[in-house]
Amino acid sequence: MIRFARLALGLVVLASACSDASPSSPSAAAAPTFSFALSANNEVPPFANPESVASGSVTIKLNITRDAANAITATTVDFSVTLAGFSATSNITAAHIHEGVAGVVGPVRVNTGLANGEVVLAGGNGSFTKNGVNVSDVSIIQRILDNPSAWYFNVHSTQNPGGVVRAQLVRTQ
Repeated sequence: MIRFARLALGLVVLASACSDASPSSPSAAAAPTFSFALSANNEVPPFANPESVASGSVTIKLNITRDAANAITATTVDFSVTLAGFSATSNITAAHIHEGVAGVVGPVRVNTGLANGEVVLAGGNGSFTKNGVNVSDVSIIQRILDNPSAWYFNVHSTQNPGGVVRAQLVRTQ
């Protein structure tokens, strides 16, 4: 009986030593993902022009590298955005993550790198994807993970340079 217990304990130790689920392993955990709806009604300050019925959705994926102590050492971000209900003359100029709670205008912290005119809206609808956006200040990513609702994503246009559609970050994975 003692031999069996030692054998079982040895197998458990061996199995855990062979595991690749360390904190720095990409397979250890799924990349944090945020998915939510965007609305012109969430913009601050409110506005009343043809873009006031605009909406959209966004999925933001954080590709995080961690060290052996589980501290974030590097991050890239993938953005997938769809837009709808814009006017025929709308021109998208920028999109980014801001630091700020609902109802507050805050500073840009993660820029998608979207260029003015890069998004083509056909019939007021369009989409864009930006992958591998580098975030040099990894403390921003930790703060987003700690309190997603204190951050928002918005898209800017020529008609609404302060922002046309917005939503607070909501973690889904």
